[in-house]
Amino acid sequence: MGKFGPLEIFLVLAVVLLLFGGKKIPELMKGIGKGIKEFKDASKGEDKTEPAEKSAETKIEQK
Repeated sequence: MGKFGPLEIFLVLAVVLLLFGGKKIPELMKGIGKGIKEFKDASKGEDKTEPAEKSAETKIEQK
C-alpha cells in the first residue's frame, strides 16, 4: 500500500464530480459540515433544544 499522490487525488475528485455533478457538490459539502458540527456539539454535551425550550417558557410567562 502506497501513499496517495496527486494523480490518485485527482482521479477521486473527477469520479466524485462525475457521480454527483457540479450543482450537488456544494449541497453535499454543506450537509457534511452540518453533520460534523452536530457531532462535535454532541460530543461536548451541548444541546440545541435548550435555548428553544427557554424561549418557549419566557413566552408563556409573558402572557
